[in-house]
Amino acid sequence: MAEQQSMSRPKPWVRALLVASLALNLAVAGLAAGWALRHGGDHAGHHPSRLDMAGGPLTRALSDADRREIGRAMREKWRARADTAPGIGESFDALVIDLRAVPFDADRVAAQMRAQRDGFAARFEMGQEVLLTHLAAMSDADRAAYADRLEAQIAEYRAKREKHMKD
Repeated sequence: MAEQQSMSRPKPWVRALLVASLALNLAVAGLAAGWALRHGGDHAGHHPSRLDMAGGPLTRALSDADRREIGRAMREKWRARADTAPGIGESFDALVIDLRAVPFDADRVAAQMRAQRDGFAARFEMGQEVLLTHLAAMSDADRAAYADRLEAQIAEYRAKREKHMKD
């Protein structure tokens, strides 16, 4: 009878081993789920570039080679500008300092935000100019192919938006 009781109850170290194994399995499952959520979905395993995020379907419709060329041209043009305004990093540093200031000066923070918005607008305008120059240099056939890809990008965006509106 004593033999039956010892066989029905596992030893404490066996129970601890099973709990540790379960914890390890849950950790691995969590890592796998996190990886799938981060790397799966619409971006085919990567996040869109800043150029894609700023230009949306206009830049996503470009070929990889065209996108690289436009990005290079934008960097060159931005570096060659005569503007001596602080860069975005310095702008955010100044904003953080102004946010911590006592007393708080809302007008000063608003001015920092306006300066940032103006800088973003200048970059966006420059990007449009570079893109337009690139489009003007394309052959009619290449530009028509670009228009087809752009149309597909817009249709994909509308379908996603419609799907999310229903959910």
